[in-house]
Amino acid sequence: MAQSPADRDVDGGHEAILRTSLPLPLFSRGKVRDTYHLGDDLLMVATDRISAYDVVMPTAIPRKGAALTRLARYWFDATGRLVPNHLLSHLDLNAHADLLAALPDLPRRAMVVRRAERIDVECVVRGYLAGSGWAEYRARGTLAEEPLPAGLPESAQLPHPVFTPAIKNDDGHDENISRARLSEVVGARATELERLSLALYSFAAEVARARGVIIADTKFEFGLIDGRLTLIDEALTPDSSRFWPAATYRPGGPQPSLDKQPVRDYLAASGWDKRPPGPPLPRPVVADTTRRYLEAVRLLTGQDLDEGSRARTGTDTMDEGRETT
Repeated sequence: MAQSPADRDVDGGHEAILRTSLPLPLFSRGKVRDTYHLGDDLLMVATDRISAYDVVMPTAIPRKGAALTRLARYWFDATGRLVPNHLLSHLDLNAHADLLAALPDLPRRAMVVRRAERIDVECVVRGYLAGSGWAEYRARGTLAEEPLPAGLPESAQLPHPVFTPAIKNDDGHDENISRARLSEVVGARATELERLSLALYSFAAEVARARGVIIADTKFEFGLIDGRLTLIDEALTPDSSRFWPAATYRPGGPQPSLDKQPVRDYLAASGWDKRPPGPPLPRPVVADTTRRYLEAVRLLTGQDLDEGSRARTGTDTMDEGRETT
């Protein structure tokens, strides 16, 4: 089934997708991704939806889904030696012409992944004081209920990366929890979740810093595949991370960022009450957000989005990165 006009928007010559309708059984529809059953596996398709304060906005961000997919593939491939992930090797497009007919740019947006038993905890790692971490420190001098040195400014680099897990509260919002509370939720796996999260962050932060990007904080999600902890969902994208250009980093206040900050800033100034529905986003905000996502791809992967996409769609298969075991 082809996408309906209501599901698509054309902005600057690039078609933006708010919702997909593929001829496959729908597994789930999240804030950004539409996921379908594909035999025993899943097809995760990144749309151009954007959310803020846990509300999906009615306006799409052109090319956002392709940027997310490009970065997720990149990092899954780069971190496979540290932790297994759910990404599978390829999708044979010759066997799925019906999917391409429904969504011609599917190869840029989709990942074929193994099904996992999700662990309902967000494994956040913070290397710098920002966002809710800064708010907690400013109020109580702690981070994840553990003390930090006094006198740190906003956006300061922490003495070492800190693991600050979160869960969804009764209102559906992220709630930071202590490591002790994490142990109550997931039991003996808490230690391994912390170890893997810190290892992933430390590796990625070093790679990104060499390319002019500071990863201020990020979050990972894990699941179980064949009883083994496995990195799932996405990893180290502007939707799950706070990316700062290193060249402009100055502690002592908020930093310019390569993520959805233009959307957050607009919403904060708009008077919106942070309850659904979200307001439409003006074109300058949309364009600025697209630009930042594309810049994150360019800096972190060393390729423009189109360059990387052409390399991956020039054959009859959609390369999804190596399978990890």
